[in-house]
Amino acid sequence: MIDLTQLRREPEVVKAALARRGVDAALLEEIIALDVEHRRLLQDAESRRAEVKSLSRQVGEARREANATLADELSERSRVVGDEERLATTQTEAVAGSLRELLLSLPNLPAPEAPDGPDETGNVELRQWWLGMDDGAPFPAFADYQRVPHWEIGADLGILDLETGAKIAGSMFPLYRGDGARLIRALSAFALDRHRDAYEEIRPPSVALTETMMSTGHLPKSMDDMYAIERDGLWAIPTAEVPLTSMRRGEILTEAELPIRLTALTACFRREAGAAGRDTRGVLRVHEFDKVELFNYLTPDQAQAGFDDVLARAEGLLRALGLTYRVLDLCAGDLGTSSARTFDLEVYAPGVERWLEVSSVSWFRDFQARRANVRYRTSEGDTAFVNTVNGSALAWPRIWAALLETGRRADGSVELPEVLAPYLGGQRVITRRA
Repeated sequence: MIDLTQLRREPEVVKAALARRGVDAALLEEIIALDVEHRRLLQDAESRRAEVKSLSRQVGEARREANATLADELSERSRVVGDEERLATTQTEAVAGSLRELLLSLPNLPAPEAPDGPDETGNVELRQWWLGMDDGAPFPAFADYQRVPHWEIGADLGILDLETGAKIAGSMFPLYRGDGARLIRALSAFALDRHRDAYEEIRPPSVALTETMMSTGHLPKSMDDMYAIERDGLWAIPTAEVPLTSMRRGEILTEAELPIRLTALTACFRREAGAAGRDTRGVLRVHEFDKVELFNYLTPDQAQAGFDDVLARAEGLLRALGLTYRVLDLCAGDLGTSSARTFDLEVYAPGVERWLEVSSVSWFRDFQARRANVRYRTSEGDTAFVNTVNGSALAWPRIWAALLETGRRADGSVELPEVLAPYLGGQRVITRRA
């Protein structure tokens, strides 16, 4: 959540920043008023609590002096003040709950460098890359046999079975077969191996507590997009970012421990409630998919380097796979709830003739750390909240689709990138099953 102290100290600065994200200043005024009321009630309750303690001491003194009348008067006064203190405490807790609820509804302040804009129309393309570009090759001119959608390629090769997936779990739960399933597994192993030099591999649970989901900002904002396991009070994770952010929840780290770099391969579950009717063919938008995530706990001074590292690793994977891609700088109005700055990576898929988002690299400042209460002790002995950075490197369904469409050959087979051969027993081509 945002820093309430900053809102008290610089209300106009915070209002101006959140206005870039479409947040009404009236909401912030309501939060400021609740904060003032909460502090007043808290002070009142503490004052009455102190008075009750003082009266209790006086009652004891009066009884030791055998002054029963005074002791009774003081006891009655203590009872009245105690009732007032309990009422003030109840009011304080109610206002604190309302204040926290409103604070949890606020998005992060966008970084000053994030472009202005109300939605995805305001995103700024920073660069494109394709094979041979460094040697002067123009943007790829894809052949007609590459302009076939991946769901047709997958069905023709017998490696994508959407009908059986729907029979088992419903629509938008794809079933990969044979070399299609092996390709997903190979991509995951390839990516994890590329990150072994600096990132500790984690295998977290695939479900999370509500508190864990709150820490990243997925709850309460995106509740409709999450899969709830209500009987057990759990949620299916939408991304490994969720458990990785809470691995050190409630802890105080040492500055010497930072940065902490983690990577994880998990299944990810999303209802996609806000995307009904869009991209329902193939695997462009699915309810379950595998993704390799990169995550960093950092000091503020380390945050930019951490962001750059995650971005470079995601781009490096795309280049190694030979996929045409572009980098977008997301505008303030298109940032995720918790993000201060996000770069999206999109690959070009010739079969659907579209750019497809395959990674979001985000810097959250201390927004998530405040929710998760992850702090570090500085070399001077003070405590401060860590910064968090994360990014997909990479999410596989759209990569899978782009590889099929880009690598399709005139005879209908698909040529795979050389870097995947070691993970496929040397195989480089997917052909139709006999």
